[in-house]
Amino acid sequence: MRQPIENLTTFDEFVNFLQTQPENIRYELYDGEIVQMPQPKGKHEEIIAFLVMFLMGESIRLKLKYGISNKALVRPENKQSGYYPDVLLLNLPNLVNEPRWEDESIVSSPESIPLVIEVVSTNWRDDYHKKLADYDEMGIQEYWIVDYHPYGSEFMVGVPKQSTISIYTRNDNGDYQPKQFRGNDRIESLTFPELNLTAQELFAAQMNP
Repeated sequence: MRQPIENLTTFDEFVNFLQTQPENIRYELYDGEIVQMPQPKGKHEEIIAFLVMFLMGESIRLKLKYGISNKALVRPENKQSGYYPDVLLLNLPNLVNEPRWEDESIVSSPESIPLVIEVVSTNWRDDYHKKLADYDEMGIQEYWIVDYHPYGSEFMVGVPKQSTISIYTRNDNGDYQPKQFRGNDRIESLTFPELNLTAQELFAAQMNP
């Protein structure tokens, strides 16, 4: 659930606000409203750690110049919003084109962000609605929603509810097209087409045998 702290009118004011806050408390900006993020559960953090390890392994194997950050701030262009994705895959060579990267670790260009992943928590509506719309509008090519609990509505994760990975990639018309993965489904990624990982392995945060 959102915990509104105060209303801000600009993204720059939010950046200044962050400089005064302790690092162990995470905030995001939603259309001018500062929101304190809920404290993540242990399983949430295990899945993030697994994803970072697995995807960086793939990047190294394929000799891709990618890096992963959970401290860089993503700004949807022309909006008073800013997000800290759980897993943010960065296209390192393009960071020279980000005017606010060097001093503030802020990215806004889709060319800098091949893939973004949100691991769902109690504020699941933001991942399924608000962030989905903004990442889509930004032009980010691939967006994963990893709902291990599952927290989402039955419309999102099925009846009965099942742990689900929803992956959004662009179709020929440039629109986000979702595909869902559960159980022993092998995850299909546009960014990592040779990915050898099932949904269950990710939810268990276990490497392939």
